[in-house]
This record gives sequence, structure tokens and C-alpha cells, in this order.
Amino acid sequence: MVSFHTSNNTLSPTSTSSLPTSPTSSMYLKCVMDLRGTMHFLVSQNSAPHKLVIAQTLMQIAMKRLEKEFYQILSSNRERLDPESVSTSLSSYGSASFDVEEDEADQLKVAGESISEVERVSALAMADLKAIAECMSSSGYGKECAHIYKSFRKSIVDRGLYLLGIEKFKSSLINKMDREYLHLTIKNWLNAVKIAVKSLFNGEKILCDHVFSASQTIRDACFAEITTEGAKNLFKLPELIAKNKNSPPDRIFRLLELHGAISELRPDIESIFNVELTSAIKLQALSSLQKVGGSVKTLLTNFGSSIRKDSSKTPVSGGGIHPLAQSTMSYLSSLSDYDRILSDIISIHPPIDNALFPESYFNDPTVIEAPKQAASVHLAWLILILLCKIDSKAQLYEDLSLSYLFLANNLQFIINQVQTSTLKHLLGHQWLSRHSQKIKQYALNYESVAWNRVFESLPERTTSELSYEAVKDCFKRFNVAFEQVYVKQISWIVPDGKLRDELKVSIAGKLVPVYREFYETFLTKLNADFVRISPDDLGNYMSDLFHGTRISSSSLLSSSSHSKGCLLR
Repeated sequence: MVSFHTSNNTLSPTSTSSLPTSPTSSMYLKCVMDLRGTMHFLVSQNSAPHKLVIAQTLMQIAMKRLEKEFYQILSSNRERLDPESVSTSLSSYGSASFDVEEDEADQLKVAGESISEVERVSALAMADLKAIAECMSSSGYGKECAHIYKSFRKSIVDRGLYLLGIEKFKSSLINKMDREYLHLTIKNWLNAVKIAVKSLFNGEKILCDHVFSASQTIRDACFAEITTEGAKNLFKLPELIAKNKNSPPDRIFRLLELHGAISELRPDIESIFNVELTSAIKLQALSSLQKVGGSVKTLLTNFGSSIRKDSSKTPVSGGGIHPLAQSTMSYLSSLSDYDRILSDIISIHPPIDNALFPESYFNDPTVIEAPKQAASVHLAWLILILLCKIDSKAQLYEDLSLSYLFLANNLQFIINQVQTSTLKHLLGHQWLSRHSQKIKQYALNYESVAWNRVFESLPERTTSELSYEAVKDCFKRFNVAFEQVYVKQISWIVPDGKLRDELKVSIAGKLVPVYREFYETFLTKLNADFVRISPDDLGNYMSDLFHGTRISSSSLLSSSSHSKGCLLR
């Protein structure tokens, strides 16, 4: 089962053909060849039948002895012909620690000699096996030789799979696994399948092809019988996982990992199991790939449906982030990490919803390479479904200004999630720019609806020609308007610090300078009872907004000063 490559200091199968066999094997083979020569001579001389019978009996005895020698070589060299053992032994030399005082050249010499010894013994064993197999086959005992080889090597492969943690997979067993054990089983399989394909099966293919190089029929039959049962069982697990309806909510991520592993190994699978007798193995791997892909498609479709069907009717307090936005974006951010695998699946199993997606909505030349385009489009489609649902949730608010604040908050949250995940590269700059503009529009709409009455309570131009009554009326209207907005909005929230500051700066920039000019112009003409808010207080009150603070409606009215520093003058 060893994969011998000249590029990494191991021997190739072809190199062993020129190596001499061991003394014992050479002696047995010489005896057989001499006996065959004698039998040909007897036949050519029309010798007495009893002499041919004796010669045939001797040949049977010789073949029995060669069978024992063949088995003995397989048995005594099982570790040297095992890919994991050879790999371990080679890597141990690379990781061994040497005394710092030893000369580096000596270290390399010791390691090289040790590796060369492993190579030499392995190559000698392969040469013996090949010579005996050819001798027995040419003598009419190929089936007996193949039987010994298949029985022994199948046990090696089966044990290798067992040591990799691959058990006999059944639907009933998978369905009984709890979430943690199922996750561990999948994690172990993902590690095991790479070793099994690239080392176990590939190494066995190389050894089998070498030993029975004289007969394609025998080597194909041997390899198929040795590997079919174990390989089919190995590649069956993803299909069983895909069919399991009781899997945990995050099963799509495990399915994507399974699909990715099989897809990555598919060229190796096609190359190793490249004969008709092993076609069942390839069919099982392909079946698992298709079943997993179909299951991922179903889960994606169901996920989109679950967003549309969300029926929660309770508005989020203070216009904050909706739980649907949080859970959806967490899910999509994680999905984006599997972009290439997801694109492969969607390309073969396109969700029906994708046909409804407007091309004009997603036409961004900055999106990364085409192989990931399918994932980009579908994830953008799912976010569009979420945005539509968030729009409907905004209608639950009785206050129109709060609905705009809710929309701005949730779209900002979605953009933040995109920017801090692989979604940023999948959706592209245009998508981010377009939706950032929407946030600005929501913010302007909020500002206009929520603060227009406060803005309008002050005169457009401050002039000393205003009468006492007009000035007094302006201050009263401003006090009432501002107090109502403040008391109502102090409990509203803007979780994103940047958006929160932008809103406060924008509002304060339009309100504070106008109020300060009006205040400083007419304060001396009025009784202080009419002027309860100074410009400094106004800036301080503005700084309180959008933190979700709860206050009583009397707290502002009972105070004409504010303890906090003015942040936004």
C-alpha cells in the first residue's frame, strides 16, 4: 500500500523491478525454473508418463512452498508496506532532536542512511512479491497467489480504516447520534478520508499494480476485492448525513465541509478507482456528492422561506436591531466562508428563488472571480429577502420617525456584518455603496419627521424687530417641541457608534447654532421663566440621545441646567 515516489526520496515501483530478490526467494524461484525446464525436456522427449506425474507432483510442492514464502513476505513486511507506518517513520527522522554539538552534516548522514534502509527493505520485499507472483502465474497458479494476496491485503486495508475511526455506517446508527457525537464523527471522517484516499487506497493501488504488473486482469480484480467494501462504506457517510432529518440546525455547515472534502478528492478517486471493477466506489462517492448538494439546496431554500414566513409582531424596543436580522446575518456570514463550495453546489442545484432575482440589483464588476459568482448572487438574494422583511417590520411602529430609525439601524447592522466577513468580497463595493446611501436617506427621513416641529418652532431669521409676544411665543413653542421630542426619543437607541454620532452631529448642526443666536439676541428682553433651556443645555441634552435611556417626563421640565458637559455645540 505504500506510495513510492522518487521525488521525496522513496522508491518508485519501476525501480524495484531491476532490484535483485532476496537470497531465499531467489533460491526458490531458481528451483521452480529448473523444474519447469525439466518438465519441458520430458515432454519434448516423449518420456514415460510416470516421470511427468512425478514432475507435476514436484511442481505442486514447489508452488505450495512459494505460496508460503509469498505469505511470509507479506506478513513480515506489513509495516514496511503500510503507508501510515512508512510516513510516520520518515517524519520521525525529520522531527527527531539531535544534540546541538553534533555536526549538521553528520545529522543529515544518519537520517539519510536510516531512510535509505527503510527504502531498501521495502523495495526488496516488493521485488520478491512481484517475482513470486509472476512465477506462480506463469506456472498456472495465478489464482492461488491472488487469493493469498487479497485475503492478507484486505485485512490491512480494513484495519487501516478501523484505525482511522471509520466504522460500519448505517442510517439507524446516524439517526441515533446526538449532536456532539455526530459532529465528532463528521470531523473524524473529514480527517480520515484524506488519509484513506491519498495514502491507504493510493498506496494499495501502487503496490497491487506492481506485484501483478504481468496481468491486468489479476491486479484489477485484486484491488477491487481489497478496497470495494471499505471504500464504499467510507464514501457512504456523507449520503447518510444528508438524509438525516434530525441533524442540528448548523448541519448545513457540516454538509458543506463534507461536499468540499469529496470534491477536493474527486480527481484522486477517479484516478485510483479507474477500472470497471471499482466503478461502484466512484458511483458511491458521486451519489454522496449529489445527495449532499441536494440537501444543501433544500436547506438554503428553507432558510429563505423561514425569513419570509417570520411572523413576529412585536416591535423592537427603541428601534434597535431586530432578532431576525441578527440571526440571519450570523448565518449568512458563516455561509460566506464556504463561498467556493457553495458556488459549486448552487451551480449544479440552483435554488428556485434565484430565478426571481433581478439582474439589475446585483451587477457589480468588483465582485471576485467568476467561480464564486453563484454564491455571491444567492447570498445577495437572501439579504434582499431579509431587507424586505425588515421593511415590513418597520410598519409595526406607530411613530413614523421611529420606523425610519429602525430601518437605518438594521441596515447599518447588516452592512457592518457584510464588511467584517467574507461577504464584503462576495457582494462587492457597489453593493456596499448603494446600501450605505440608503442609510443616509433613512437618517434624513428620520430627522425630517422627528425634528421638523422643533426646527419650525424657531424663526428662520433672527431679527430684533420681533415683538415681545412673538419672542415669548417662540420660546414656549420651542420648549414644548424640544421637550416632547427629547422625552420620547431618549429611550430610542442607535447601537452603531458612527451612525449615532452622525445623527447627533447633523441634528445639532441644524438646531444649536440657530437656537444660540435666538437665545443670545432675546434673553435680556424676557423673564427667565420662559427660557428653560440654554444653548449649552441643548447640546448636553442632545448627547443623551440614542443610548436607550429611560427617564420620566418630568425630569427635563424640572431642571434648567444639565450636569453633563456639552458635547455637540
